Amino acid sequence: MTKILFDTDPGIDDAMALYLLARDPRAELVGITTVFGNASIDTTTRNALALRERFGIHHVPVARGAARALVKPSEGFADFVHGQDGLGDAGTATASSGHDTPDGRAAALFIIEMARRHSGELVLVPVGPLTNIAHALQLDPDLPRHVRGVVLMGGAFGTLGHGGNMSPVAEANIHGDPHAADIVATADWPVTFVGLDVTHQVRMSTAYLDEIGREGGVHGRYLRDITRFYERFYEPRTGGGIYSHDASAVACALDPGLFTLRHGPVRVVTDGIATGQTIQRLPGRPDPSPHWDGLRDQAVCVEVDSERVLREYRALF
Repeated sequence: MTKILFDTDPGIDDAMALYLLARDPRAELVGITTVFGNASIDTTTRNALALRERFGIHHVPVARGAARALVKPSEGFADFVHGQDGLGDAGTATASSGHDTPDGRAAALFIIEMARRHSGELVLVPVGPLTNIAHALQLDPDLPRHVRGVVLMGGAFGTLGHGGNMSPVAEANIHGDPHAADIVATADWPVTFVGLDVTHQVRMSTAYLDEIGREGGVHGRYLRDITRFYERFYEPRTGGGIYSHDASAVACALDPGLFTLRHGPVRVVTDGIATGQTIQRLPGRPDPSPHWDGLRDQAVCVEVDSERVLREYRALF
């Protein structure tokens, strides 16, 4: 089993990813940390607690995290993508039992504690802005020594023409806190970027979502309900269905063999018209810029076995 700490901003696709972590026998979910992103930190924390209850993982602590980016404040939240409540405005976002209290530790401190408790075993899977992870690195520069790896949903590297969704070059999670993303990308630990290059290849069609809703029991019906809002946003791009962003990152953390990886150091643009752009120095192509020198190679997903990702997700219902 892979010990995973899930850093999340629920978010509809975050909910789909958390379901995967709650049900896949290869995953041992040791904690959830919340961050601003798809909605405010109040909303994302409430949603994480509600999803924890819904998916029956009450034993997993939820720690509240950052409400804003390291340097620049948020420019608003994507309610036109995820709804006012962050979960598709389906009327299902409120926790209703005694399991609606977050852990008393701040997310960054919780990350540090879990990494040391599970030293050498823990995989961090952030699927929102990387602010909590950057805070943890700032508080504990020794953190990378205790973390097995970071598998994040974020970035756009231009593979097969896949650009950004916030600008021609910037993906939303990285754009949400580019300074944090650059800190994470340049730390001395293995990072895998599961970006739009591959998540745009993993499309859950309308028929696929309908089948989950029809045959997937109570959880399948719930996920179908919340994805209807998401699907309306994506319909002009997909022709029906949604992209599987965050669940693809979890799939990569559990089985990297589903993805083709390209290695090289990665930097993030933190200012100007290309803010949030992720740039990898390609193997065998040295250049005179010193900004990538001395950095460890990181992995960027450039291809994916999308049929298998979808098949394995469907099998969890």
